[in-house]
Amino acid sequence: MEIIPVIDFSELDGEKRSSTMVLLHEACEKWGFFMIENHGIDKNIMEKVKLLMNTHYEDNMKESFYNSDTAKKMESNEFIKDKDWESTFFVWHRPNSNINDLSGLSKDLQMAMDEYIEQLIKLAENLSELMCENLGIDKNRIKDAFSGSVGPTVGTKAAVYPQCPNPELIRGLREHTDAGGIILLLQDDQVPGLEFFRDGKWVKIPPSKNNRIFINTGDQIEILSNGVYKSALHRVMAMKDGNRLSIATFYNPCGDAVISPAPELLLPNCVRFQDYLSFYSKTKFGDKGFRFQSLKNMANGKEGILKAEK
Repeated sequence: MEIIPVIDFSELDGEKRSSTMVLLHEACEKWGFFMIENHGIDKNIMEKVKLLMNTHYEDNMKESFYNSDTAKKMESNEFIKDKDWESTFFVWHRPNSNINDLSGLSKDLQMAMDEYIEQLIKLAENLSELMCENLGIDKNRIKDAFSGSVGPTVGTKAAVYPQCPNPELIRGLREHTDAGGIILLLQDDQVPGLEFFRDGKWVKIPPSKNNRIFINTGDQIEILSNGVYKSALHRVMAMKDGNRLSIATFYNPCGDAVISPAPELLLPNCVRFQDYLSFYSKTKFGDKGFRFQSLKNMANGKEGILKAEK
């Protein structure tokens, strides 16, 4: 099994900050998914959310799921392409919460979820700033780009992937990338099933021990970073032994936000080749990145940042 990158956030405040930032950048650039430990979220709240969510599933969701059309389709003994083996509901948190409007959720679960999300949003914003720092852009670029008219949207997909009698006949969740921004997953610490596609093969994600938060980046981060950071294809496999809990929170752009690559990350464009060659002859043995930045500055009417080499 491949070793998934693990970022220790406690090392961001000490002498290991630089090396930790390098690890974070490589995880975003080369993997598109990783785990965070020592993230500062109250572990007692995390455990309470998981416990109450499992209780809610047993009391309010389990029976209806096994009586659903999806479960009955298993009787055909044929692979089911258009359904997922999951029992789920969605909660909006920002800009407006609907948690009190959802039927069947206990007050304890509502309160625990609200407390957990309040802390998780701070982690998402911190992570977005660290990504921006690594990309060399303003630390608030992701948050500002996501804000639109009402601020970033935050919602949670709470799901249980129930024990499946014939897991070879259906996916827990079919292959996809996530449409939004930063996904923060509180997942089961016992039952596996999550897989990400990397370098031509599926990587099995182990259950999260010690309340690590699993992170993956969505399509909008890939767009904003001009493809430097990746939105990875992933899926959930149905499992025969046990239920898998998944509490995935999405830190996304609001609906009217317009996402485009950060200008600083774009390569020079509309440069006549003869002009490029002329500039290249003076900077051939300099750093290519600085050369590209100078050309972008010149195209934008700014003074180039490189001096001609003698």
